[in-house]
Amino acid sequence: MSLSAIILAGGQGTRMKSDIPKVLHRAAGEPLIVHVLRALAPLEAEPLAIITGHRADEVRAALGNGYLYVKQTNQLGTGHAVLQARPLLEGKAEDVLVLYGDHPLTTTSTLEQVWEAHRRERSILTFLAFYPQDPTGYARVLRDPPERGGRVRRVVEEVVASPEEKQVGEAVSGVLCFKDAWLWSNLERARPHPQKGELFLTDLISLALEDGEPVAAPHAQDEAEAQGVNTRIELAQAEAILRQRVRQRLMLGGVSMIDPPSTFIDSSVAIGRDTLIYPGTLIEGQTIIGARCRIGPQAHIRDSQLGDDCIIQASTVESSMLEGDIQVGPYSHLRPGSRIGREVHIGNYVEIKEASIGPGTHIGHFAYIGDASIGRRVNIGAGTITCNFDGVKKNRTVIEDGAFIGSDTMLVAPVTVGRGAVTGAGSVVTRDVPPGALAVGVPARLVQRNTES
Repeated sequence: MSLSAIILAGGQGTRMKSDIPKVLHRAAGEPLIVHVLRALAPLEAEPLAIITGHRADEVRAALGNGYLYVKQTNQLGTGHAVLQARPLLEGKAEDVLVLYGDHPLTTTSTLEQVWEAHRRERSILTFLAFYPQDPTGYARVLRDPPERGGRVRRVVEEVVASPEEKQVGEAVSGVLCFKDAWLWSNLERARPHPQKGELFLTDLISLALEDGEPVAAPHAQDEAEAQGVNTRIELAQAEAILRQRVRQRLMLGGVSMIDPPSTFIDSSVAIGRDTLIYPGTLIEGQTIIGARCRIGPQAHIRDSQLGDDCIIQASTVESSMLEGDIQVGPYSHLRPGSRIGREVHIGNYVEIKEASIGPGTHIGHFAYIGDASIGRRVNIGAGTITCNFDGVKKNRTVIEDGAFIGSDTMLVAPVTVGRGAVTGAGSVVTRDVPPGALAVGVPARLVQRNTES
């Protein structure tokens, strides 16, 4: 059986009190709708349409061009939103799965559960029911009494529910599945609510029941999965659940965490086995960490790649690449564009930016290396600075293999220190130092030269 899908992502989210489209608010480092898309992906729904509305261009820019987008120009309800996808989806699959883009906790297994119940019970319509802690904002499920089988009688949106109906605790989640042909023909039959002027998708449930059509309503195994995000409080709750899932996934995969609750890892992060994460660590974005690393305490890593056997202690690593067997910190900062070779030691209070550091190089402490290419087994003394900015543009420093840079050396770029060359402590190097030479003084001058390279 084939499946297409619709994700509703056009709501303004007024209760969020934000200028950001609700589905683009982040939890565990990623927009809410990205979590929905990730859960849906294994079901291979095709085609997939995303219904946009409020700040549609921002939603499309955030998600990219890999999806079909339909803009709901007028916000006339969820049923009207789904109807916008009809030209793209009608007749393309046997079943249509409808999801809400602000429900980041729904898992693949739950989506599979709904689709399986839909097929098994040969339903025209299937929805996931649950009991939210706070049902405010949800459509309520009205059933016959238990002695009469507890059959779903109808569903009513909260905005048109009576006070008695609002007391019902059972609600409709943001997961619904329809027979394709039935969905489109009956959306035409449905009429906007006379008070609100909106066409509610949930009205189709009552319509199917009135027609005697089979409707399935499996319950969520975990009530949290069906919870949407409508307020900042609910966003924080979703954040906590998603991050706990990430920690559990990583620990089951062989990663150790000394204090999981104080460890914050985005859902997009991958970490190798036998890596140990210390408390107070934040790992974000598209980060990949290899095996047998020690990260933290108090480390912050974002959008970076670390090879095996790296140690990052109380330091920040941004958009950088570390090959492996590298030590960083404490209190150092690898800024974007840093490329660190194997067996490099970067001690405390070192800042590196847009620089490549060759294998075996040692930068012990108190140094700034920016816009530089450092070779193999170079020693960078304490207090070394690459003076890369001349007031107009950034200039590059090159230090070749085996050079020894004395403490407090100022390298005024553009400048090259040749292979095996040495700078004396406190030197201000304004001209290239040939291979094997010794440069000392302010400004540095050559006092000894070894022509062997």
